Amino acid sequence: MQYEYVPEGVCSQKIFVDIKEDQTIGGIAFLDGCRGNLEGISKLAQGRNVKEVIDLLDGIDCEGRGTSCPDQLANMLKQIMAKESQPKSGTVRP
Repeated sequence: MQYEYVPEGVCSQKIFVDIKEDQTIGGIAFLDGCRGNLEGISKLAQGRNVKEVIDLLDGIDCEGRGTSCPDQLANMLKQIMAKESQPKSGTVRP
């Protein structure tokens, strides 16, 4: 399933993630930000389990901002997983 997220406190304007049914990352794309670094993060995360990516990226700081694009990706994934773990009584939209 594809998700879109607006990060806070970083150069990137949007993050797009595709999560497969087996909870692995199918693909990641960032809008704006440090292109080379974000492309590298995307390639390294692809095919990994969502929880593993969260564990690797959560809490990374960029120049004293208190967050970073990788940290914002982890925040996005945590929010997605929290919604996925809620009871399925209603419609949750990606």
